[in-house]
This record gives sequence, structure tokens and C-alpha cells, in this order.
Amino acid sequence: MLVIHPEDTSTRFLHALYGGMEGVDLHTGEESRNRLSSLLYHLQPGEPVMLLGHGSPDGLFRKEGEEYQCYVGRSMRFLLRGHPLIGIWCHANLFAQRNSLHGLFSGMVVSEMDEARDYGIMTTEAELEVENRRFAATLRGLLDTNAPERLVPRLMKEKAGKGPAVRVFNFNSMYYL
Repeated sequence: MLVIHPEDTSTRFLHALYGGMEGVDLHTGEESRNRLSSLLYHLQPGEPVMLLGHGSPDGLFRKEGEEYQCYVGRSMRFLLRGHPLIGIWCHANLFAQRNSLHGLFSGMVVSEMDEARDYGIMTTEAELEVENRRFAATLRGLLDTNAPERLVPRLMKEKAGKGPAVRVFNFNSMYYL
């Protein structure tokens, strides 16, 4: 499995989605976009791809200096098609819809305090950290049990229960497209 997870301390909790898996080819955003395109081009058809980190409906970001720049965007959509995809970043589902991609994607995911404030979610830094780890661990648990990806959004919603607002928000933000 190809995992693209640009290094960022605020998304380190997503490491739980692939940590300890065999056969992971991890890329942390150090490659040029051209090198990344080449890696995607040479992937065997059907090879799973996991895209994790920060982003927007325009794609997955990486930090360049002090700013985030698009790292996996529209220009790579044809290279991503034909691969089972998991995309976890803010509004990954909109990126997938706009580019006719299929797989398991997150909508908005609150991973930082400023995002919680923007979405009116009352939480603390400590609770947010715990709930981010719980989000990744719960999703990994479902993936490890080979739950059909089309059922994962419903199963995540069920597992949110009546937990803290940030848990309910994040667990309800999964889509199968």
C-alpha cells in the first residue's frame, strides 16, 4: 500500500491508520510533485493508496516553509483512479467528488483547536488530542477487521455514540464514494 502522509505534528495521530502494517510504502512529503506523480504512475493497478493529513476540496497539502501548499491535487486525479483510496483530510470527500474518485473519504475533520472554534465545537486541547487518537484507532480497527468500506461511515457513526461533541463531529464525517 502506498501511503502519502506529509509530515505535520497536528496529523501525527493518523499514523495509527498504517503503523505496523506490512507492505507500506510511506511518503512524508519530501518528494517533489513530479516524483510523487511518477510513483503513482508506476503503481500496480488495484494497489491501495492512503492519503492523509491536511487539505481542502482542492487536495492534500504539505507544509512548505510556513505555508501549506497543494501536494496531491487535480492534476493527479487520473493517476489515482483505479486504486482503492482512503483519503483523510478536511473535505477529502469534496476533492473525491470533484475528481470522480472512489473509496473511503473524510469530510471536515477537526484536528486542531482553531478548527473546533471555527465549527463551534466546545472542546479542550487535551480532549481534542484524545479524540483524534480515538478517531484513528477506531477507523483502523474497522479496516483491520475487513469491514466493507461502504459500511465504514455507518459503523463510525454508531461508534461515536453520545461522546464528546468533537467525537460525534469527526466520527460522522466519513463517506464512501
